[in-house]
Amino acid sequence: MARIALLRYSSNGIIPSFISFFANSHSAPAIAIRYYSSPHSNIENVKCLDDAVCLFRRMISSQPFPSVFSFSKLLKTMVNMKHYSSVLSLFRQMLKSSIPIDGFILNIAINSYCLMHRSDCGFSMLAIYLKSGIPFDVITFSTLLRGLFAENKIKDAVNLFKKLVRENICEPDEVMYLIVMNGLSKMGHTQKTFDLLRVMEQGSTKPNTYIYNIVIDALCKDRMIDDAISLFEEMKQKGIPPDVIAYSSLIDGLCKFGLWEKVRTLFFEMVNLNIYPDVRTFNILIDGLCKEGKVEDAVEVMRHMNGKGVEPNVVTYNVIIDGYCLRGQMDRARSLFDSMIDKSIKPDIISYSTLINGYCKKKKLDEAMHLFYEISRNGPKPNIVTYNTILQGLFEVGRTDFAQRFFADMLSTGLGPDLCTNRILLRGYFQNGLIEKAMMLFHELERKREYTHIEFYSVVIDGLCKTGQLDRAHAIFEKLSLIGLFPDVVTYNIMINGFCLEGLLDEAKDMLRKMEENGCSPDNATYNIIVQGLLKFSKVTEMTTFLKEMNERGFSFDASTVELLIDVIAKHPSLLDMIPQFHLGNKK
Repeated sequence: MARIALLRYSSNGIIPSFISFFANSHSAPAIAIRYYSSPHSNIENVKCLDDAVCLFRRMISSQPFPSVFSFSKLLKTMVNMKHYSSVLSLFRQMLKSSIPIDGFILNIAINSYCLMHRSDCGFSMLAIYLKSGIPFDVITFSTLLRGLFAENKIKDAVNLFKKLVRENICEPDEVMYLIVMNGLSKMGHTQKTFDLLRVMEQGSTKPNTYIYNIVIDALCKDRMIDDAISLFEEMKQKGIPPDVIAYSSLIDGLCKFGLWEKVRTLFFEMVNLNIYPDVRTFNILIDGLCKEGKVEDAVEVMRHMNGKGVEPNVVTYNVIIDGYCLRGQMDRARSLFDSMIDKSIKPDIISYSTLINGYCKKKKLDEAMHLFYEISRNGPKPNIVTYNTILQGLFEVGRTDFAQRFFADMLSTGLGPDLCTNRILLRGYFQNGLIEKAMMLFHELERKREYTHIEFYSVVIDGLCKTGQLDRAHAIFEKLSLIGLFPDVVTYNIMINGFCLEGLLDEAKDMLRKMEENGCSPDNATYNIIVQGLLKFSKVTEMTTFLKEMNERGFSFDASTVELLIDVIAKHPSLLDMIPQFHLGNKK
């Protein structure tokens, strides 16, 4: 007798429900599957859903039925065409018509459910395996695991994987490990991904290049570059050859730390091993250079790509366009954008949004709007990022009426505002003196309970403080705990700055103590805000004690504080005696 553990999925997660299923060679339900070829099974001619449905109808009206292989091939073709609900509809018709099915067809049905983000229905299919006497296989559970990760049901996926291993329901293969480790790493569970690698190394299924790539990439994304390099070297020592993906991940990690010599060394190592960088590798390097402000070097790398037969793609151009925009070199950014079109590389919405953002940052709103309308005519459909970028640009130059009309146009396209949109609207109204309009929007969103995020409330508190509405700001701050929100360091800094702007320095220092009592540590900005308040109101005698405390915590002056300090020293030269001691302390 064989005892099979059936897993049932519920809204509370994966719950083991052990159903005893007794079978032997005499009593097990036998499934007679007869394989016939069929003149109707010309699946290669299926080009659309109607073709597939028509062929299926001919197949089920044939006597005898076509082979199970023919049915599974048709269903697989439909999955590739992304007609998941239709696949399941035909599958149900097969069950009603008593057409024989096998594990492959069941796996196709489960995969269709999972691709529709209905892994719960996928789990319900396991009962059919038991009823039909079809054994579970590693593909079945790998498909379910992939579905759970796609729905961000990380805990359920981990519990299922542990159950499969612990109860020996099936032996995980490379693909299953790949699915689990990829799912964990994408959700930021780097340590769990690394731990699973070590577990895998002790088992019968050994990690391959693809597995190591996932872990190395996860470590690099988590800025654990030394651990990534160590694992990379370990991988080579075990005779597992790294590929271009492993090298690209390491190069990405090294670029983020500005370790250009090590990047150069890796490039030479790749080439010496006949692993030549692909377009993704070059894009990583170009992105790293642009973020460091080395746009000319990035352009040189793109020329090198062309020389080596690696064609730059739209990502390559987008990264360099953004590099020019960050430096305010809009003519060069636009020139590169136009050259991309000349080379028959179609700009995507990121290309347009990047260039629009560059124009907005330079306060060139006419050019930004011209480009926006160019998209509407012949480009990709603007997304919420594009609209948010222009909205912010309009508010920053004080074009509030136009900004509100533009927002209305956005709503008319069917796009709804996100957190970023409402943050831009609130900040824009406050910046342009439309305080009551900002508060109307705030109360409307509060009533809808659309945003219960501390960042949303911080924008409102900041706007009120900067427009002289300190009492209203403080009232909102005080009620945060009543609605289950806890101020972060940014929120506290905003309130401290509000008190300092009004000359309420004792209240500002009290807020500093309050944040520490509530478990929120002050940062460098907190102390600089208070120092600036003391300087603005010439509280020179109070500076000594406060600077000592600031020094002991390892904080230092920022540029704004230094600028203000120079002005105050001109009026109070005695203050200069404190400064050398303060700076010496920071050098320790």
